[in-house]
Amino acid sequence: MRFDGKTVLVTGGASGLGGATVETIVQGDGNAVILDVNEATGNALAAKLGARVRFVKTDVTSEADVQRAVDSALQAFGAVHGAVNAAGVGVAERVLGKEGPQPLANFSKVIQINLVGTFNVIRLAAAAMAKNETNEAGERGVIVNTASVAAFDGQIGQAAYAASKGGIVGMTLPIAREFARIGVRVMTIAPGTFDTPLLAGLPEAARQSLAQQVPFPSRLGRPAEYAALVQHIFENEMLNGEVIRLDGAIRMAPK
Repeated sequence: MRFDGKTVLVTGGASGLGGATVETIVQGDGNAVILDVNEATGNALAAKLGARVRFVKTDVTSEADVQRAVDSALQAFGAVHGAVNAAGVGVAERVLGKEGPQPLANFSKVIQINLVGTFNVIRLAAAAMAKNETNEAGERGVIVNTASVAAFDGQIGQAAYAASKGGIVGMTLPIAREFARIGVRVMTIAPGTFDTPLLAGLPEAARQSLAQQVPFPSRLGRPAEYAALVQHIFENEMLNGEVIRLDGAIRMAPK
């Protein structure tokens, strides 16, 4: 499935990995609907990229918000052919900190946004995809989720983040197996350390330290490299039900 003439929902699409994906979709003559809570950035990117892009302010944990975004895609472009789940948050917090146990609300927030939010988009986007006509390969749609190397190499302070990303890894295969009957493939990318807005606020010394931990290439990943893998997943119909690490061979240390 190529982007040409297709419509893809992108959560977290206002910037970072999602923003690069939106740009790649448009470069491939596809249509993109940005689902993001950042209204200013989302509207700015949509304006920059033109008529092939719509922005819908979306809390991915809200059924009403995500359904509104799906409906917007259907109204603007006639169908939904793909979804890329790139929205997420992280909390660096020990389970037992100096001030006592980690607040349960902090753990729950990360799970809700990263894991439940991803599932919310999967289920509502797939319902729209199931109504599509199949292409010559029998496909109706493609879903790409974003986990993290933290799902496998979670560091101290990443219990919530690692649990949320591990949940995404764990549900990839069962959903892919279920959606096989409707011709929708489901894949997950597990990025390593990427140069996103989350890392942009770090001191340069900290950024360089993270980059040097990557065996090769010894640098932060580029959002365009994530977007290129998303495009390949869409185009390679044998990729289904699997998690791909995109990390330069990094294995995260305990801290």
